[in-house]
Amino acid sequence: MGFSEADVISVLQKVFATNDPRVKVGIGDDAAVIRGTDQQVITTDMAVQGVHFNLEWSSAFDIGRKITAANVADVLAMGARCEYLVAAVSLTGNEELTWIENLARGMKSEADKAGAVIVGGDIARSSIITIAMTALGSTSNPILRNTAQVEDSIYVSSLPGWSAAGLELLTREISVNSAVADKALSEFSAPSLDYTVDFHSAHSISDISDSLLIQAQQMADASGVSFEFNASLIETTAEFKEMNELAAQINSDVWQWILGGGEDHVLLATGVNLPGIKIGKVIAGKGISGVDMKKAPVSWSHFK
Repeated sequence: MGFSEADVISVLQKVFATNDPRVKVGIGDDAAVIRGTDQQVITTDMAVQGVHFNLEWSSAFDIGRKITAANVADVLAMGARCEYLVAAVSLTGNEELTWIENLARGMKSEADKAGAVIVGGDIARSSIITIAMTALGSTSNPILRNTAQVEDSIYVSSLPGWSAAGLELLTREISVNSAVADKALSEFSAPSLDYTVDFHSAHSISDISDSLLIQAQQMADASGVSFEFNASLIETTAEFKEMNELAAQINSDVWQWILGGGEDHVLLATGVNLPGIKIGKVIAGKGISGVDMKKAPVSWSHFK
């Protein structure tokens, strides 16, 4: 092993150093001390080598961004602002110190975009790399999945499907020399959150990392309503045209990516005159309507 725990902590202290006034005590003590007033929102997520990321496909920086975005998205999906993150990482001991530093820099890069601060964590040795991150946020008005209202419009913060497109390129070992293919590969390695889309006036929100249809169904069921999608609204977006062009090139189904693909950290919201992309409306009834897939999306399970 080419580094000690003290070496790693020293690197992390430098990467995550902050003068943010919200942080009273950061990395270096037994625990962090933060200041807050509103209702607290807490979530956690784990990424396991070989399950959630592949070292041959993703750089350390991208992996750091990916796990951070997953946590931040869940906080934003509660109508909250993500403020603090802590990360626990297990390492094999065979990594280069620069790889660990790049992992931390990826975490910090995404945290900076979200306006959050990484204030601590833990490291341990293991046979594979695992990353567990916890995010803390706050809001005066949590927005839940079960409060969609009839006559709401349905919006997404950006078009999902890019991560699924990138995964298909990699698993089928297809090489396409185009900016659109590069975008798909990039979005698979580190899905992007659109921080410019503000859903704080939404009636209901959910992160759709398990796929648009699965989590729309969950929202509709929880709210006792029906989600009616409008395929023509989706087809008019610039992102659809790009994605559809790529799907045609590799003989794939663009709707399978958009409706059934996972690991896009896109927010799905209902409300009136929201930003983002309008894709349908909430109506009385149950379930989902307006779109069809050749095969149903499969909800992710670690133990199936």
